[in-house]
Amino acid sequence: MDRSGFAPRWFRRIVWMVLLVQVVVIAATISSSPTSVMATAPLSSADWAAIRTLLPLEQQAYFKPSQVSETDYFGLSVAMSGDTVVVGAPYENSSTAGVQNSATPTVDELAPESGAAYVFVRNGPTWSQQAYLKASQVSIADLFGSSVAVSGDTIVVNALYEDSSTTGVQNSATPTVDEAADSAGAAYVFVRNGTTWSQQAYLKASQVSETDFFGGTVAVSGDTIVVGAHFEDSSTAGVQNSATPTVNEAADNAGAAYVFVRNGATWSQQAYLKASQVTGLSPFEEGRFGWSVAVSGDTIVVGATYEDSTTAGVQNSATPTVDELAPESGAAYVFVRNGTTWTQQAYLKASNVSMYNYFGRSVAVSGDTIVVGAPYERSNIAGVQNSATPTVDESAFTFMAGAAYVFVRNGTQWSQQAYLKASQVSSSDGFGWSVAVSGDTVVVGIPNEDSDTAGVQQSDTPVVNEDASDSGAVVVMVRNGTTWSQQAYLKASNVSSFDVFGNAVAVAGDTVIVGAPFENGSIAGIQYGSSLVVDDDVIDAGAIYSFRLPVVDPYLMYLPFVATSDRAAAQTAAQ
Repeated sequence: MDRSGFAPRWFRRIVWMVLLVQVVVIAATISSSPTSVMATAPLSSADWAAIRTLLPLEQQAYFKPSQVSETDYFGLSVAMSGDTVVVGAPYENSSTAGVQNSATPTVDELAPESGAAYVFVRNGPTWSQQAYLKASQVSIADLFGSSVAVSGDTIVVNALYEDSSTTGVQNSATPTVDEAADSAGAAYVFVRNGTTWSQQAYLKASQVSETDFFGGTVAVSGDTIVVGAHFEDSSTAGVQNSATPTVNEAADNAGAAYVFVRNGATWSQQAYLKASQVTGLSPFEEGRFGWSVAVSGDTIVVGATYEDSTTAGVQNSATPTVDELAPESGAAYVFVRNGTTWTQQAYLKASNVSMYNYFGRSVAVSGDTIVVGAPYERSNIAGVQNSATPTVDESAFTFMAGAAYVFVRNGTQWSQQAYLKASQVSSSDGFGWSVAVSGDTVVVGIPNEDSDTAGVQQSDTPVVNEDASDSGAVVVMVRNGTTWSQQAYLKASNVSSFDVFGNAVAVAGDTVIVGAPFENGSIAGIQYGSSLVVDDDVIDAGAIYSFRLPVVDPYLMYLPFVATSDRAAAQTAAQ
């Protein structure tokens, strides 16, 4: 084995060449003998532990923008769809406006913290920068790119502190704007035609108010966009399926979410979402609904990080029973669409509700699976519990250790399937600060994790220490049937304190993307593998990393390959 603990690359290639030859021989044998039987046997966990040394999860690439600058925080937000990755750098400083379809765009430093987003595409194993996105109107301190989303050929980028008082949707690359509503917020829609990106629309709330932070988070699935506005102030509750909802200013920072849909190339607001119970009457009752949002098809999930109810678990109801007895415990709300009509389907709480856990700080959805992060959760019990009523322990007061919760839907009924914790629990790690899900794979960011171990450990009990404060880590969880387990523990190949690797995560198919917005490397462009040429010369420039997951089912593989015309002999050989 090499120093990484894996078999040398040349050895792995030889092994898989041998296996490939076996498959070819078997196929030929079977085709020539219709009575031949191939026996299969599921691998045990010990078998998988051995074979994954031949199929390691590896760091594929390390990305920097085409121009590297201090405190751009490249990687503060990330999103992925297919072979397209979008990366936010909300503190980028260029005054250039609009889209540059180039790997080497023209930039300057004349608009501090205006923000930018970068598009990367993959062709086979090779990544390249395809475009550089800016707002159609650039303003200082708009923080364009603090949240990003992508689905196919559509990208959405927020501008958290954008100041225009214009309302609704402008389906234009050059919208009319002003500077009359401080930090109202906006979102921008970009589309790709071939390899060329352009701005398609500019989204604002149907009612604009200062400091609503419309666009605080964004999500997209096909022709549906959801935009959070976690400081919106209306006391109206529930769903209004309207482009012109009735609102007021009676509930400070209650929060809202807005749904937009596309018909052809035209976007319009379809719905306005509020919590079924709206809070915001005192500093301790700010629900901040819309702090996080996610969408998959006809399902939306919205996090309300500051929600205060002590009710635990799932209520499959549009009018759940709640109270105000657990400040900032947090909640998440599930909405579904039937035709063009949205309704609340469920109200999600942690199975172990506790004050100041901030359940709902991050949310993700894929089909019938939802993941919710609670980065301030305090239990000191490590690992995965595949249960709706897990065992927890707050006696050690591991503050901000963090947790994540998996919920699944059967028909119209949601239930908690698993409770995820780090394999090693430490205070202030922030497990669950970011989450992502794709099918049976969940990725959880731990941006304040402190180990200086570098690279990938394919283990549910990785070796860690506390020698690199806030360097950050990510865990990959996989599901077999209804059972979740930890598949891997990811660190940057260039581990450094305070890089906060894992602050943002994304997963699509067999690829995981991780943002490290405080990384300090000065070398621009893309490097492959884990042996990087790096330095620490540009403070908080930021970086992202891509990892490739094994392409086999880690719980069910079939070996040995046996071909024979004797069924009994084949079954015996497979045992």
